[in-house]
Amino acid sequence: MQAPTLPTAQETVSRHRQRAPKRSLWREIRANVWSYIYIAPMFVLLMVFVVYPIFASLGYTLYQWNGIGDPSNYVGLDNFVRVMHDSFFWGAFLHTLVYTVVLVPIQLALALALALVLNNSKLRFASFYRSVYFIPAVTSPAVIGVVIQLILSNFGDNLNQLLLSLHLTHEHIDWLGDPRFALGIIIVIGIWNTLGYNMVYFLAGLQTIPAELYEAASIDGANGIARFFSITIPMLRAVGLVIVILAILGSLQVFDLVLVLTDGGPYGARSLRGPVADFPLHQSPACG
Repeated sequence: MQAPTLPTAQETVSRHRQRAPKRSLWREIRANVWSYIYIAPMFVLLMVFVVYPIFASLGYTLYQWNGIGDPSNYVGLDNFVRVMHDSFFWGAFLHTLVYTVVLVPIQLALALALALVLNNSKLRFASFYRSVYFIPAVTSPAVIGVVIQLILSNFGDNLNQLLLSLHLTHEHIDWLGDPRFALGIIIVIGIWNTLGYNMVYFLAGLQTIPAELYEAASIDGANGIARFFSITIPMLRAVGLVIVILAILGSLQVFDLVLVLTDGGPYGARSLRGPVADFPLHQSPACG
């Protein structure tokens, strides 16, 4: 007589799903009604101040308009055509791309390293250190730009004066007016300014990893590097993807920092190799 075979795990899960009653959409909403109530104010604000202005402003792109009154001079897609042939636009696009490609990997690596250190339960004053690293993230980029501009300026007691006194340089350097330094300085400031956000995100992800996994790995003889690549990285994969996407989107929105520091310069910042020939722009209210 053949012994009865036990069902596999997949068959057990399949049977459980078949027996489980299917809940309608309305029942799902009623079961999570408080969750929807909590996010409702944020959803309304998002629709009113973000989504609606995006779609409402699309119509203005088809007009030659200075932002005052109602637009009346319809130009169709001419504004887009002029932008695509504008050397200033492609120069800004290239610099933004370089800014993102350099900033995101460095910033995420530093944020993860800081999060690993600050997540140590044995570290004293961990909350204080977290606050110190997060303060730049809640500081206005415009204020940071003004302060950095004063530090790098060519008058008063500033960085140039310090370098001259230490005999590290022989003349004043125009840090924000030289194409060799301007972009690098903005990248360094950008990394420091928004490092706190990614550090907090990584901290939140690290605190969701069960401590039992690290204890079991230690018992099996795994060292710190092995635990990092075998436990930490795989467990952070999902939240890490979200952090990377947010970091890329944040880096593409750099505007106020550049405006305050260099006002779009030096020399219009049209090329990483320096100034190039001007494209013949036709000034109009639509393109500024």
